[in-house]
Amino acid sequence: MYDLGLPVSAIPGIGPKYKKLLQNLDIFTIGNLLYHFPFRYDDFSKVKYISDLEVNEIVTVKGTLTDVKNIYTKFGKRLTKAKLTDSTGVLELIWFNSHFIKRVLTIGADYTFSGKVTSFSNKLCMIPQNYEKLDELSQGQGKLVPVYPETAGLSSKWLGTKIKDIILNSDLSEFLPDKIIQNEKYPLLNKSHWDIHFPKNQEDANIARRRFQFEELLIELLNVENRKKLWSQEKKSAVIKIKDLEKKISDLIRSLPFELTASQHEAIRQTFNDLSQEHPMNRLLEGDVGTGKTIVALICSYLVYLNNKNVLYMAPTEILAKQHLETFERILNSLGINLNYVTSFRKKENFTTPYIAIGTHALLFKEKFEDVGLVIIDEQHRFGVEQRTKLQSMGSESLTPHLLTMTATPIPRTLALTIYGDLEISPLSHIPNKLKSISTKVVPENARDKAFDWIKNSNEQTFIVCPFIEKSYHEDFEDVKAATYEYERLKKGIFSQTSIGLLHGRMPSNEKEEIVKKFENGQIKVLVSTPVIEVGIDIPQATIMVIESAERYGLASLHQLRGRVGRGGQKGYCFIFMSDNSRNSYRRLKYLEEYDNGLKLAEIDLKLRGHGDIYGIMQHGFSTLKIADLSDIDTLEKAKKYAQEYFPILDSLPKLSKRIEQVKGLYVGNN
Repeated sequence: MYDLGLPVSAIPGIGPKYKKLLQNLDIFTIGNLLYHFPFRYDDFSKVKYISDLEVNEIVTVKGTLTDVKNIYTKFGKRLTKAKLTDSTGVLELIWFNSHFIKRVLTIGADYTFSGKVTSFSNKLCMIPQNYEKLDELSQGQGKLVPVYPETAGLSSKWLGTKIKDIILNSDLSEFLPDKIIQNEKYPLLNKSHWDIHFPKNQEDANIARRRFQFEELLIELLNVENRKKLWSQEKKSAVIKIKDLEKKISDLIRSLPFELTASQHEAIRQTFNDLSQEHPMNRLLEGDVGTGKTIVALICSYLVYLNNKNVLYMAPTEILAKQHLETFERILNSLGINLNYVTSFRKKENFTTPYIAIGTHALLFKEKFEDVGLVIIDEQHRFGVEQRTKLQSMGSESLTPHLLTMTATPIPRTLALTIYGDLEISPLSHIPNKLKSISTKVVPENARDKAFDWIKNSNEQTFIVCPFIEKSYHEDFEDVKAATYEYERLKKGIFSQTSIGLLHGRMPSNEKEEIVKKFENGQIKVLVSTPVIEVGIDIPQATIMVIESAERYGLASLHQLRGRVGRGGQKGYCFIFMSDNSRNSYRRLKYLEEYDNGLKLAEIDLKLRGHGDIYGIMQHGFSTLKIADLSDIDTLEKAKKYAQEYFPILDSLPKLSKRIEQVKGLYVGNN
């Protein structure tokens, strides 16, 4: 019997060559291979007599192999030709560059061959995709044949043969509780593997797939429950005192040049309550563009600072980190707060404790910080599990810092409660001082020049965002706009008399800072950029946003990009350009004209595009899902319900507990 945790080379016939090829598919263990599911099936269920065949149909034929030979054409091509005979006629079979086939086939034996019927030298023939001897255990020949994600040198037939061997020689006893199997009418594990790899019909394949989608989500969500327990019950943190500090906090809030919204006040109340507990806070501050997450984080930082504990504030880019520093300086400098700026190129000095250190996520690995009471992660979807575990060493006397994470990525509530099931969530639902709206227009190709003329004549601070840095000459991407190319084209063209700049992630940090500063003070009027500006660049006087190749973005990301303009009270304008002529893309992008709510747009995209845009937030703890679909809310809620029900009694379910450990290497390649 195979152990699913063993290296894939433990299977007979898989030597160093095939082991290396399988690694290209993230297959390292026997379990990885078993869970390498088909992405579609070739339907060879139509079995016909040879005399009834027609050109271009995909069929299966049965008969006796009467001849097979290898041929070299006068042009040097290698062909293998064979003849299959049934009671109604003879069919010629042709393979190209596959002379080994002659050694495999047996003249006089009965076979089934499946493939597309074509015409060669004015007579019907078939180029077989699959074949089997009739006395062999069928892999579904004449029914549905699995098609797997492949790599050069590994065919679906080869993969299917090895997977069949695993199913026949592994202990695939059921591990899901009986209640789940019965309530949801899922097939047992062994049958599920047969039905997803070698189904009798499409319905069996669909049912098996639903079972594995549920299985993957259930195990992920049981792990979420475990993380929640470990964080809240087994870790201790410094208790942040509020008593006797209320006046200082109130004075700070009164000194702000704006009124806090009701949702900001509530988020501060919830966060203060968490900070006062002896177990570490693990709270997500979720708010659309412009809802004021930074000021909430600043007030919480001030409270921790007043408790003589250090604060780390981490942003995803140095540009954003510098902007946060300027915000903190503007509001806190008069209070004598020790503020420090730490980047990848500026080393930590001997900071005077307590302090608030602001920098990028690289802070965690470049410097040693101690006695940290609070860590704030801005745009937490860019912050991985590895960095998060690093936080545990930053407290004092084995204390774990409190953790406040923030995101402007709108997440539908069901997904938030599921993916972030180990976090408490504070939503910011109001946008303070929102006096002006942003006018959004999806611009057809024939109106592009007119739109640019309007932008030029407006003479306003303008962002032009392109998905790529450099132009791609791959046929799939040749029409996608690139920042460097567009910068040169626009500088020589319509904006030849306008100050224009370029910003992208590969530029040195000091150069990026200089470009942003020039754009901020008006020395640069038009800034061509990659989506590096998406996460928080704050230029209040910028009023125009142009987004090129917009079909490549999710609606929520586009909403965040347009949120970069109109932040100073003036009316903002967002022009959406496409690099394809897809009607579906156009219809999807038109929702931006209708809705100015990031959460609503995220929900629309989830329905239209599935869960692809959600993968960015997976670094929080979810692995990239292999078969489950986060847009399938019913299955997600179902898995969440069962995870909460069974987690407290996992010790009484040894098969499920063992599976949780096993599955870490099943769905995702693990070397």
